[in-house]
Amino acid sequence: MPLREGGSLPALAEADDGFKYVVKFRGAGHGTKALIAELVGGEVARVLGFRVPELVFLNLDEAFGRTEGDEEIQDLLQNSRGLNLGLHFLSGALTFDPVVTKIDAKTASRIVWLDAFLTNVDRTFRNTNMLMWHNELWLIDHGASFFFHYSWVNWEKHAISPFIQIKDHVLLPEASLLEEADKEFKQLLTEDKIRAIIALIPDDWLHWNDSPGTPDEIRDVYVRFLLKRLAHSELFIKEAQHARKALI
Repeated sequence: MPLREGGSLPALAEADDGFKYVVKFRGAGHGTKALIAELVGGEVARVLGFRVPELVFLNLDEAFGRTEGDEEIQDLLQNSRGLNLGLHFLSGALTFDPVVTKIDAKTASRIVWLDAFLTNVDRTFRNTNMLMWHNELWLIDHGASFFFHYSWVNWEKHAISPFIQIKDHVLLPEASLLEEADKEFKQLLTEDKIRAIIALIPDDWLHWNDSPGTPDEIRDVYVRFLLKRLAHSELFIKEAQHARKALI
């Protein structure tokens, strides 16, 4: 079943393990780079203690969706044969509404830190990309992170960017404890854990026309980007603090 509220046209599908997943397709607009952002962003969030739906690799059979009548979706499915990404479907979950549900300062600060670190532009009032499931807050949809990898130009400069888009973050008004979050997360997000997360990226997703090298060389850029960004976290923390002052 297509989920048309998603910009990349994901779908809800049942896999051969009997579970339902929200499928992110490699044939969508941003290709496998969006899948990489989803995978890495989600697993970084998990390491930092956030609730994130289980992420799985999904192989799309050639026969999948063959009877689909919509030509746009048919093209998407044909271009997505092979390895895709799925998020475990949280049945009955409700979209987080900042008017209805108030988030404490510590949680808000931790989420704002995460998105500033990942350069995730897509957790705004218009599209919160958070769910309430069994009265708990879950983070979803990190596919808009790492916008540097769409050009691979000056990735070092992007790694130490202040990330001005944080001004639009839905939880920024409540994020008054960013320095505390920074101290906590720098202890949790070690180099070994970063390397383990990046190692999850399949070779199959790392063959692009604008590729900066082999799959291993590309993974190394992701590792160096995250380590450099972590080492200079004061830059995006100060930007978020300034943006928050302008709001309140």
